Amino acid sequence: MTTAAASSPRTYQVRTYGCQMNVHDSERISGLLEQAGYVRAADADDTPDVVVFNTCAVRENADNRLYGNLGHLRPVKNRHPGMQIAVGGCLAQKDRGEIVRKAPWVDVVFGTHNIGSLPVLLERARHNAAAEVEILESLDVFPSTLPTRRESTYAGWVSISVGCNNTCTFCIVPSLRGKEKDRRPGDILSEVRALVDEGVLEVTLLGQNVNSYGVEFGDRYAFGKLLRACGDIDGLERVRFTSPHPKDFTDDVIAAMAETPNVCHSLHMPLQSGSDDVLRAMRRSYRSEKYLGIIEKVRAAMPDAAITTDIIVGFPGETDADFERTLDVVREARFASAFTFQYSKRPGTPAATMDGQLPKQVVQERYERLIATVEEITWAENRKLVGETVEVLVAVGEGRKDERTGRMSGRARDGRLVHFDAGSLAGQIRPGDIVHTVVTYAAPHHLNADGEPLAHRRTRAGDAAEAGRTPRTPGVLLGLPTIGAPAAAPAPTTGCAAH
Repeated sequence: MTTAAASSPRTYQVRTYGCQMNVHDSERISGLLEQAGYVRAADADDTPDVVVFNTCAVRENADNRLYGNLGHLRPVKNRHPGMQIAVGGCLAQKDRGEIVRKAPWVDVVFGTHNIGSLPVLLERARHNAAAEVEILESLDVFPSTLPTRRESTYAGWVSISVGCNNTCTFCIVPSLRGKEKDRRPGDILSEVRALVDEGVLEVTLLGQNVNSYGVEFGDRYAFGKLLRACGDIDGLERVRFTSPHPKDFTDDVIAAMAETPNVCHSLHMPLQSGSDDVLRAMRRSYRSEKYLGIIEKVRAAMPDAAITTDIIVGFPGETDADFERTLDVVREARFASAFTFQYSKRPGTPAATMDGQLPKQVVQERYERLIATVEEITWAENRKLVGETVEVLVAVGEGRKDERTGRMSGRARDGRLVHFDAGSLAGQIRPGDIVHTVVTYAAPHHLNADGEPLAHRRTRAGDAAEAGRTPRTPGVLLGLPTIGAPAAAPAPTTGCAAH
């Protein structure tokens, strides 16, 4: 290690694609790199020493997006000797050595099971002046034991499990993330308490299928118990979770949601299709009647619950009648919002070789009709809230037009996006603070509150945001190498990533 290296630490940048699991994995990648002596590059720095791509493989354009971005970086790297490029995440797990073959200027490829190896691989690639590719077939160490650099002062992700035991025919995730591995409840609650001690107000429990949590230690009611235990943590104001699978949804989870004051009355439950024939072809082990029955029970216990979903259009063999049934279920379910997708063929999945692959124009037409139906419903549901008082956790980055409109933004307890006028409190409200305000206007995807806020509560999360401080959970570094003591990093920009 040279004196120059010690006085001028290497900088890094992480670029994240995909789901909340990837967002949280990127927090771990950042934590690992910083504990190894790297410093996050300033936003304006387009030539960091290390660029890490944390990739997604769920959508068809994931490959093109990655290789396009790698292509743009090639001349940048050529002009900056010593720059390194690493590719991790689901696409790295899938493509492995193919990435280095297509983009030989990549230095490191690592998979979903060995995030903790990244600092070692970077150092090894630098020392050997050759690409390092390391893909493990099973989990090396549970990711939650790794150091983590949190992106938000007020909200945090907490993994309760990784992997998935389901066999949906359209999904490549189980083959890339492996079988479900559950964390012990005590470890999860310790991480939640650590975040709350740092000022975090809201925690989202993460898993590919959260309500199958407990399968490893034989307790099918473990998830409901975990929600109730979160209710006993002082200072934790909001608990969310994503994503449950309808086949594993039990009445005790609904009871825990309804009876635990800090568990938000919001539920994201993927539908995928309203047609029983398509659900059967997707190998989704529930039918539309059961799905709607769960929603009915949720609303009976929590009339104010906001229910969101995922829907795929154009699955192989989907008929006009199948699609109409999806529209029927959407109308009956009255979703607060829906993430809608056109079916994307993924090599390695059973659906990719099924008969009945639909023409692009058919899928596009159905997709547009679905969006129109969803927006008609979400707009009608949002209009019901005009005149209602909502509690807003003030956020960063949620309102893209806030600077132009003079508003601030955040999320209501039910998860809806609210843009509000700070009024006479302008300049006093910080990200992480709590505001109560009255809804004055509704759109399909957001609410506006343009009157004076009724109340403003300053919080420890707001204090942390004002001080430019984000929570860091130390984890276990497992003897990974460092590259020298880092210099003081610039104040991080806080924000919640959303997909």
